[in-house]
Amino acid sequence: MERIIIFDTTLRDGEQAPGCSMTLEEKVRVAQQLERLNVDVIEAGFPIASPGDFESVRQVSRSVSKPTVAALARCVEADIDRAGEALEGAEKGRIHVFLATSKIHREHKLKKGRAEIIKLATDGIRRALSYRTDVEFSPEDASRTEPEFLREVVEAAIDAGATTINIPDTVGYAVPAQFAELIEMLISKVGNIERAVISVHCHDDLGMAVANSLAAVKAGARQVECTVNGLGERAGNCSLEEVVMGIATRRDFFGVETDINTRQIMNASRLVSTVTGVQVPPNKAVVGRNAFAHEAGVHQDGILKKKSTYEIMRPEDIGLASGHLVLGKHSGRHAFRTRLEELGIHLDERHLDHAFDEFKRLADKKKEIYDEDIEALVREEVEEVPEIFKLVGLHTTSGMDVTPTATVSVDVAEEGVKTDAAIGDGPIDAVYRAIDRITGIRCELRDYSIHAITGGKDAMGEVALEIASNGFSERGRAARTDIIEASALAYVAAVNRLVKRMRNGAQPEEKLHGM
Repeated sequence: MERIIIFDTTLRDGEQAPGCSMTLEEKVRVAQQLERLNVDVIEAGFPIASPGDFESVRQVSRSVSKPTVAALARCVEADIDRAGEALEGAEKGRIHVFLATSKIHREHKLKKGRAEIIKLATDGIRRALSYRTDVEFSPEDASRTEPEFLREVVEAAIDAGATTINIPDTVGYAVPAQFAELIEMLISKVGNIERAVISVHCHDDLGMAVANSLAAVKAGARQVECTVNGLGERAGNCSLEEVVMGIATRRDFFGVETDINTRQIMNASRLVSTVTGVQVPPNKAVVGRNAFAHEAGVHQDGILKKKSTYEIMRPEDIGLASGHLVLGKHSGRHAFRTRLEELGIHLDERHLDHAFDEFKRLADKKKEIYDEDIEALVREEVEEVPEIFKLVGLHTTSGMDVTPTATVSVDVAEEGVKTDAAIGDGPIDAVYRAIDRITGIRCELRDYSIHAITGGKDAMGEVALEIASNGFSERGRAARTDIIEASALAYVAAVNRLVKRMRNGAQPEEKLHGM
């Protein structure tokens, strides 16, 4: 069978989604998981957009060896030079240049004619070729570009040396039949099309990103650009897990395959959810917690008799644990470490010791410990949150007709333990006000969410939040059986990240967005 190239842009387009920025360390962790997933290309960033994006591409290039690492650039000399510089350490590197081609973009954004667009595109491709032989070109907003002009641009781009031509549905405007026709037109009418791979990059504004991508594959596209969990600007991108499992499950229809290690899909989904703080909806295809749940009696009866009656995929094929009890209070350190490794989590000895201690404490409070509990427990270990402030004591009072009050003790680096109290609209608000009094930093709570890791009254509650202060925003996350404690720990984690950035002299950045 022909092979479909999976181009993952979680670290670039996915990170452009509001509130989804990742630290450098988080990007490297995601890139290493994408390598375990066996994606073909990792688009690591937009180097000209910010120093952080530049460093992201550099570090990812040095952290993975199997996938090609791509850097995005406009058809502008400075962008391309910056991308080339960022990719210097890449074993396999690609420069991905883009330029808008639709009439609405030409007239209102670029204010340039057709001939100018073609010249800018070909000049950009040639400059990119001075750094890398692997060059991808994207005519931005291709799905709304006049077909005859798109054909002309694509042909010129291939003549200039582009080895991949990506057709973006930038604003999610296309529908599957129309998008397939567009790909078929390019294959039949671009004279030199056999010299390049046709790629697609679809957004989900109308909920058709995966459908459009799969229609394009059926029409002859051989690369799909996608993100883990469908993360991305506005309504998001084509979901990697959905398009990969669509191809795998309906191999009979599509007649193609990918090299993706599908058993790493759940690990990738959970990691991206962790580092971005964006929860996966329970009804999300493939990776949602209800994707393999069966409640209706007729469905349960069918599943018990033969799983394929209501399951077209096996949970094991995407690396989904069955959710059975895996460890308990009598489990040892070796069993704990082995289970972490099976879940794709690798800790050094120091972090393993601390995580095991936390596991034992949890085991004393919670009778049944599931994989999801273990993953939530060790997230704080792998996130490497600086401990400028450390929560050491917490007491709250609240109730009907009672003013919510919190007393908080925080160990402040080089200053010792400080204790303060505050009142608030509720116990968590009171805790946050008390922490602000101790740290001296007044923070705005921009986002706050809590969800139960598993079912049951003793389930751990995981809190994910975002705070802002002095032009910076940071995220924090923590899980405990006590949701007020989890809320406090998540807040302190976010404050620590915020202070670290301020002390390192970082400046607020406004990032450029592409495609």
